[in-house]
Amino acid sequence: MPGGRYVVVGLANVRSVWFRDIGRWATAAAIPVDFVKCVSVTELQARLSSGRSFSAVLLDAGLPGIDRDLVDLATDTGAAVLVVSDGRSTRDWMSLGATAVLPAQLHREDLMEELDRHGRPLERVDAHRVPGPEEPAAAGWSGRLVAVTGGAGAGSSTVAMALAQGLGDDPRFRQLTLLADLALRADLAMLHDAGDVVPGLQELVDAHRAGNPDPGEIRVTAFDVPERGYHLLLGLRRPRDWSVLRPRAVAATVQNLSRAYRLVVVDMEPELDGEDETGSVDIEERNQLARTAAGRADLVVTIGTPGVKGLHDLLRVIADLVAFGVDPSRILPVVNRSGRPGRQRAEITVALAQLVAPVTTQLPSPLHLPERRRLEDLLHDGARMPAALTKPITAAVLAALERVQPRPLSEPAGTPVAPGSIGHYHDGDLPAEGTG
Repeated sequence: MPGGRYVVVGLANVRSVWFRDIGRWATAAAIPVDFVKCVSVTELQARLSSGRSFSAVLLDAGLPGIDRDLVDLATDTGAAVLVVSDGRSTRDWMSLGATAVLPAQLHREDLMEELDRHGRPLERVDAHRVPGPEEPAAAGWSGRLVAVTGGAGAGSSTVAMALAQGLGDDPRFRQLTLLADLALRADLAMLHDAGDVVPGLQELVDAHRAGNPDPGEIRVTAFDVPERGYHLLLGLRRPRDWSVLRPRAVAATVQNLSRAYRLVVVDMEPELDGEDETGSVDIEERNQLARTAAGRADLVVTIGTPGVKGLHDLLRVIADLVAFGVDPSRILPVVNRSGRPGRQRAEITVALAQLVAPVTTQLPSPLHLPERRRLEDLLHDGARMPAALTKPITAAVLAALERVQPRPLSEPAGTPVAPGSIGHYHDGDLPAEGTG
């Protein structure tokens, strides 16, 4: 390790023996480590977000507030995440993203072995790892995810229900189809006349903050809708409840839904703005459910209605999805409550193609769904959706899924960067003598 040292940041109770020992070893130069102490989660988050490079992050397993989001934040900086056991915690730290778990009685040899194995010494100029073009996907099986969205009044929730029923009627997917309500103003509980409001999305996301529920535990949070052949995951009880959902826990939840079901139909908002567009982290977190679903979806079904306002809303949703990064080949436009086959539908198809041309020329032709009389009565009675509605949308979605490749279980870890192009650390970054 010529010319380099490990820069390690630690979070623990100030009375922790291992915390004090590492500081003493680092100050006495007994180990080639520059040790930065943190005594609160907020302080650690600030250091990790500062842009400075760290070789590793040491976390005390007994502290509250250490969850998937904090581990992912540390991992995103390129640091190894080493959890020091307190001898009591039973969490599966590796499933939360930790690199390794160290014993409670920590010795210098244990620490240096893990740092040599997982950490990276920092030279005077950062030697950043250049990831390959694609990280290997995690092992395991994953189902397909279809997101359904549209402007207000377009009927996206109703279409999502019709699609879930159509998939549930298929013997391949019966009882292996989930309808998940990820909208801020969640209506599926009302549309299914659900007597219970828990468990639901909030409880499932919370379970992913500090754990990794298996498929059986995930299915327990969903309600069976036997007459339609699918399961239902209830959404937020109030729109403001988005504030308790942690972003990385949301991402883990959406990914694991596809591990528990063969097909997941998501009813989501069309709002995708984030910090880059608005300068607001709060807005990005408010839209986290929709952004996560759109980013993970194998197919996004966009719902509009005939008429000037309906087509305008449909065009805006498609443009936002493309700007967000969704491949147009993964977007299926649907015109709901369309007229009878004939001239009117042909005119709508031509008009939509002309309007969307400045955005993309790769969009498939829209699917037209007919107006169904007494649909409100069927919803009121909890009856099955009419076949004239379920069959066309189900056939179109299954055909589209055949055309597109499944999403990988994990996205690439990062984009290649030139060594030395990010920054450097200098003596002023290191803790003063005696403060480590």
